[in-house]
Amino acid sequence: MGILSWIVIGGLAGLAARFVMKRHLGLIVTVLVGIIGAVVGGWVLTAVTNGPGLTGFSFRSFLIAFAGAVVLLFVYGLVVNRGRR
Repeated sequence: MGILSWIVIGGLAGLAARFVMKRHLGLIVTVLVGIIGAVVGGWVLTAVTNGPGLTGFSFRSFLIAFAGAVVLLFVYGLVVNRGRR
């Protein structure tokens, strides 16, 4: 998948995850969370199913990136809230 596809899917997945998880992050951080979520989600899916992770610009790739971004934001919330105690 090309870098532009990673940015577009990562941005959309990051925005959707930010909305679902109710986190207020900047645009750059949101895109980065989405891209990292896509990488993590694709890696986990490949490891679990022994098949292809992200295969291009598709709804399946978006869902994988979204799930990875949600997990990443969940972990981020645990780390940030732990520091506030």
